[in-house]
Parts: sequence; C-alpha cells; structure tokens
Amino acid sequence: MYSFVSVIIPVFNDSERLKFCLNALERQTYPKDQYEVLVVDNGSTENVRSAINHFQHASTFYESRRGSYAARNKGIAAARGEILAFTDADCIPAENWLQAGINRLLSAPNCGLVAGRIKFFFKNPGRLTAVEVFDQMNNLQQQKYVEEHHYGATANLFTFKKIFEDVGYFIPQLKSGGDAEWGSQVFAKGYSLIYADDSWVAHPTRHSLSQLAKKIIRQTGGSYDRSQLNRTRLGQLLRRLYELKPPLRSAFRKAFLESALKNNTQRIQLFFVILFAHYVKRIEEIRLLLGGQSKG
Repeated sequence: MYSFVSVIIPVFNDSERLKFCLNALERQTYPKDQYEVLVVDNGSTENVRSAINHFQHASTFYESRRGSYAARNKGIAAARGEILAFTDADCIPAENWLQAGINRLLSAPNCGLVAGRIKFFFKNPGRLTAVEVFDQMNNLQQQKYVEEHHYGATANLFTFKKIFEDVGYFIPQLKSGGDAEWGSQVFAKGYSLIYADDSWVAHPTRHSLSQLAKKIIRQTGGSYDRSQLNRTRLGQLLRRLYELKPPLRSAFRKAFLESALKNNTQRIQLFFVILFAHYVKRIEEIRLLLGGQSKG
C-alpha cells in the first residue's frame, strides 16, 4: 500500500532548469499514480506554464507574494497528499528519490521530517572555480543541518502534511532561512529529524562571484529577518564593525589545509573567495542594522 505524495516546487524565472527537474520526476521508481507535482510560479516574467505542458504529473499554481516560502505555502495548501516532498527548480532528483525518502519517513518513529542528501554538480567538472569549491564546502550540508542545527533544507525535504497543521506553515515573509525556522519548530515539538543519504538530489554550484554575493546577501537578509521575528538581534553594530577585520587565519586554514585542492593557484583563489564572502556578509549585516531593507 503506497501513500499518495505531493511534490512541491517553487519557481521564479527558471523554466529551463525546471524542465530537467520535472523530467527527473517523471522517471521516479515510485508508482506513477501515487504522486503529483505542484509547481508554484512565484511571479515569474517567463511563461512557466508552457514549460510543464509535456509533464503529466505536473500542475501549476501561482503565488503573487514574492518569496519561495510563500510559494511553498501555496503548494502545501493545494496538496492532495498526506506526504509532502520538497525540492527546487534547479535540482535534479535521483530516480529513487521519492521511494527512498518516503521509506525513511514512514519507518522512523514519530518522524517530523527527513532531509535527503544534496549532491553538487559543476559547470565544468574538470576545471572547478574557487567559487564552486567554496559553495560545495559551505552550503547545503544536510547532515550537519539535521544533526547540529535541527532542520533540513527544502531543496530535499520530506514530511507529513499533518506536521504543518501541528507546527504551522513556513513564515512567508522570509526570503531565506524559512526552512531553518520551521525545522526548529518541528524539533521543539519533540518530533525526530532524520538525514537520508540514499535519497538525493543533484544541485548546481554557484560558479561566479556575483552569484555567490547574491546568495550571501539573501541568506544574511533572511537571518536578520528571523532575528527580528524572534525579537533578538544579530549583534550590536560595533561588534559587526569589529568583525570587519580580515579572518586571515581561518581563511588560510580552509583554503590550504582543509580543502581538497592540490593546485596552489586554486588554493590562493579560494583564500580570496573566502575573504570576499566574509566581507559581503558583514557589510550586508551592517547595512541592515543601519535600517536597510532585506533583499529577496
């Protein structure tokens, strides 16, 4: 007896990569009549609906309120499944993604969520950029998120619809970190959180400084917004100004001692990418503390 599953995918102007995601979802080993795919267009200027016309399991919904968590909430409300699976338009799920994730969800006692592995793939696997190495080292570390921070990234997440009914939906105004906020509520309610290495999706790395900066700014804004919702602060402005000093020792350790890079030129490039990421984050924090608006 199989449980009916609703796969929820928010999308904003990413139709081409969405097609690869939907194609992978058409090839799932899970019974074809036991899942649906809900694509939630989050105000795209592209014609997202035309991108899914050839995928029998997919249907389109529209959420005008900007933000991926608002879009996911739209999908949750429309979902027919008792089990919900989340991924992103730029992810490519493995053929057994649904089967493996659902097996883990149903087999764990009192399970609140299952977070599956996120494998990175690269623009040119034979010639990685320092930004790609940095992204792989620092982002979407699902096992760490589950075991140390008690949440799972929505790029690869399984749960029951009843969990949302118990702890509430995602906070829609958050542009980043809504999965961490929601996961912490699931954990606080006493549910178990599971990491599933065998239920994976492939995710592209960011390969340019501009892409990396955009992600850091979005994440920093999400963290700031979460702190405001929880009536706490990221820290005093003077502390952030103090933290503008370059983290030379930690950057050297990560680039030259902890990375798998063997080429010194790439190590040096990674060293400067780490410094770049540090300053983008600190400057954005200071801008927000001085009254700036978070960027989606």
